[in-house]
Amino acid sequence: MTTSPTTSTMTTPLTRAKPDGQPHRLGMLTPSSNTCLEPVTYRLLGTTGADAGVTAHFARVPVTRIALDGGCDAQFDTAPMLAAARQLADAKVDVIAWNGTSGSWLGVDRDRALCAAITEATGVPATTSTLALLDACAAYGVTRLGLALPYTRDVAERIAATYAKEGVVCTLAAEPFGISDNEAFARIPQGEVARQIRDAARGDAHAVAVVCTNVHGAGVAEQLEQELKVPVFDSVTATLWKSLDLAGAAPALPGHGDLLRTGSLRARFQEVLTDLLAATGADRTTFRVDLPEHGLHVDLTAGEAYREGVRPIRRDASLDQRRLNTVEWLERHRIPLVQPHFEADPHPPQALIDVYGVHAQMLGPVERDGALAGWLSVHSMEERDWSDADTAALSAATARIHSALDHRL
Repeated sequence: MTTSPTTSTMTTPLTRAKPDGQPHRLGMLTPSSNTCLEPVTYRLLGTTGADAGVTAHFARVPVTRIALDGGCDAQFDTAPMLAAARQLADAKVDVIAWNGTSGSWLGVDRDRALCAAITEATGVPATTSTLALLDACAAYGVTRLGLALPYTRDVAERIAATYAKEGVVCTLAAEPFGISDNEAFARIPQGEVARQIRDAARGDAHAVAVVCTNVHGAGVAEQLEQELKVPVFDSVTATLWKSLDLAGAAPALPGHGDLLRTGSLRARFQEVLTDLLAATGADRTTFRVDLPEHGLHVDLTAGEAYREGVRPIRRDASLDQRRLNTVEWLERHRIPLVQPHFEADPHPPQALIDVYGVHAQMLGPVERDGALAGWLSVHSMEERDWSDADTAALSAATARIHSALDHRL
């Protein structure tokens, strides 16, 4: 195996340097025949010279063909990956990413095992392109995903089956390009990639994923998101996003699609909401916030966690949230609203009861610069007396939301 570490200095004013002033170093394991991901990674981060906030370092591992046969599977064995990872670790990188999507058809557990092996061997946190794509889906609440793929049909169907096991139902509305030569993926014209993304967004897809790190999808993501009104998760972009996040670089990079701009903030919100759901034993938790620079507004939730069988509310923008009785109460009082039932004022919207089955709730205001920027909601499908532990959990979650906003904005 030949490895060729290549470094480049890249920065952005929206990427935080480490406390010691040194750049964040991203280690990337790269398929040997890939000609896309290195230059695209450079472009996504931008180049401004010596005062860099991030450097990227690449090591290649032999990958030339994608097909469902044993010979191709051997390209993704752990041993050559670990050898290259150890070399990257010599450069004191802060994260190591397998910048390839093989886990999407070989199985996500295989990627998880690879990451565990890399971290055990090097002491460095690790991720993969497939895990990054799934983390993006989790941050955005995506459970129906359109796929844009260069592969043959059988590989495409295996990818859809793999993601379904992770709770993400995939549609193959866009016909795969039917290519197995890995080097050839990068020669698919960007216009054809854009057409395939549009096809993949047909129907009720919550987002589209370009599943291949040798396809030039990053350059069209921002434009297509505005056109299609759904996130476009390019594999190179997703891998960079998750690598920056694991390295502590607080990615908030504009101009390349919503994931690099807002994905890490959404992921922090989702973590808070998931923990709040567990701490309270509630049925649903949500967070709404007005952050126009991040494309977030209170009429759609910025995050949601819910128990199995509970109807999600994330994509319902039918109500003017700021004119609701409960939100006007929050605006006036700026303290948590704790409602064990809805017999007394302020009454919630009737749709919350009739459509979503809520019969008790807590609302926690989030103030920023003296304004009610947003609020946390904790929903119960039954009337309940909220305990001191429940209100304490809401207070702790509010503090964590403030911390996320302070760190990312």
